[in-house]
Amino acid sequence: MKMRKLGGQGLEVSEMGLGCMNLSLGTGLAMSEAERIAVIDRAVGLGVTLFDTAEMYGPFTNELLVGKALRPHRERVTICTKFGFRIEPGETRPMGVNSRPAHIREVCEASLQRLGIETIDLFYQHRVDPEVPMEDVAGAVGDLVREGKVRCFGLSEASAASIRRAHGAHPVSALQTEYSLFTRESEMSVLPVCRELGIGFVAYSPLGRGFLGGAGKALAAQDFRHNLPRWQGEALERNLSLYEQLAAIAASKQKTVAQISLAWLLHQGADVVPIPGTTNPGRLEENTAAAQIVLSAADLAAIEAAMPADQVIGERYDTRGAALLER
Repeated sequence: MKMRKLGGQGLEVSEMGLGCMNLSLGTGLAMSEAERIAVIDRAVGLGVTLFDTAEMYGPFTNELLVGKALRPHRERVTICTKFGFRIEPGETRPMGVNSRPAHIREVCEASLQRLGIETIDLFYQHRVDPEVPMEDVAGAVGDLVREGKVRCFGLSEASAASIRRAHGAHPVSALQTEYSLFTRESEMSVLPVCRELGIGFVAYSPLGRGFLGGAGKALAAQDFRHNLPRWQGEALERNLSLYEQLAAIAASKQKTVAQISLAWLLHQGADVVPIPGTTNPGRLEENTAAAQIVLSAADLAAIEAAMPADQVIGERYDTRGAALLER
């Protein structure tokens, strides 16, 4: 797998990473620890070097898993984790945000211990805390960088204004924000700012929370995505019609929709690094194979026409999740 740079602070990672969250949620909970570790180990074998986790995933259990799985490969991989949520005992969803400097330090120390490493390669603010000036957040992470506990500073789902403020106080290496053919708001706002400032862009949910992998056709009754507006009623029907148009293009190339979608994302710029997540080794191999797909200008135009940015219907988060996003 080819390598891409994230920011100007020396981070160089595989052009596609692995989002590890699902290994500690949903179907991942039905897997044995050995099976989960095998997925991560296979990703390393396929050339993946960027692995994404967070204290919130589990909570806490995903960092333990990722740390254990990557211990034999530590010198070859980049480990990313996150701070910024208020996590209450027994809760699986955040109860608000907390990026006070003292809390950032507490999270860093705990994450280092769970991961079993001496330095976090990329430490993201998971969500912006409106009560804490961005300069204070950047300053706190900067202190951790100077102490050798963190290598690089990142943001997640931050606005253009917050990115500028943070980068002015301490260099930001990467912004992690949802980006796919199914979610393209970043193209009009934060992606141009990242390019202006030389900040890398890490695309989470690059398969639209599984929609571009075909999940929209058959969701289990208890699946959380039923709560998301674009997965409901008429919105879902309209979005599935776009999916079918994309499927026709994929079929003509003997590829899956997921592969075409990831290849499209990789063609959006050398500063974009998708981090698809999966619990299925077969899907992992399918996803990483997308890095070998070359799309022509005509291919890209056809893909754009099949799923235009302004034709996807419905919000990407429910009310509770949307409240944590900085507009």
